[in-house]
Amino acid sequence: MTTPIISAEELSSLLADNPLVLDCRFDLMAPDAGRQQYLESHIPGARYLHLNEDLSGTVVPGKTGRHPLPDRHDFARLMGSLGLTPDRPVVAYDDKGGGIAARAWWLIKDLGHDAVAVLDGGYDAWLEIGGRTEWGPVMAEPAEPYPLAPAGRLGTRDRAQTEQLRKDPSCTLVDSRTPERYRGEVEPIDPVAGHIPGAINLPWPDNLENGKFKSREALRERFAALQKEPQQNVFYCGSGVTACHNILAYYYAFDELPALYPGSWSEYLLAE
Repeated sequence: MTTPIISAEELSSLLADNPLVLDCRFDLMAPDAGRQQYLESHIPGARYLHLNEDLSGTVVPGKTGRHPLPDRHDFARLMGSLGLTPDRPVVAYDDKGGGIAARAWWLIKDLGHDAVAVLDGGYDAWLEIGGRTEWGPVMAEPAEPYPLAPAGRLGTRDRAQTEQLRKDPSCTLVDSRTPERYRGEVEPIDPVAGHIPGAINLPWPDNLENGKFKSREALRERFAALQKEPQQNVFYCGSGVTACHNILAYYYAFDELPALYPGSWSEYLLAE
């Protein structure tokens, strides 16, 4: 795989090579719904990853945001238990335009595994091409814990760093949430509405057109006003999940990685 975005047709052909397929369907308002959907119907061979249980670490009240990053060693063991090896391609999908699958993509890439992609259009795109499905859990083919690359490979910023860089004109802080949440008009999840002072708004759904990623050219234009040095652009959202969608889109456009503030708005609020 040479691209972080893969079509349903490409995945259909890739299944012959036994990729590790990850079902990341999840609903913030109904946390068990995605797992049930998986058990009822999924892409052949897919394993299920739960946002709260697998793609996030332990929430510490008063200290972390809603979806802190999992410990890298724990995540490496988890991925090894699902059969991830350095030479095995990975494809993650969801039913949210990639909004959850992009978090899996980011975490797996952070391990040091570059052969990872998100299914363009998600499960709906798979069904649209008449892709085969199966039901029930899938037995894993366990491997050793994934051999970790050095930490910091993808670039993250903590709250203190974010507070400093928002005052630095050579950096751009990007809020990935929808415009109404950015403007503080609505806040369905966190206790306070609004955004980090100085942040601009690039809503993650705007990476998509009709449920699929826009062209590289369109995405380059979307991100054109950002800093030229990728790591001078720091993306956040509500809890460090959909910000990964913007990072994925940026990487798809430029083959370079901007930084992530994993704690995002839900962590930033704690010191307010």
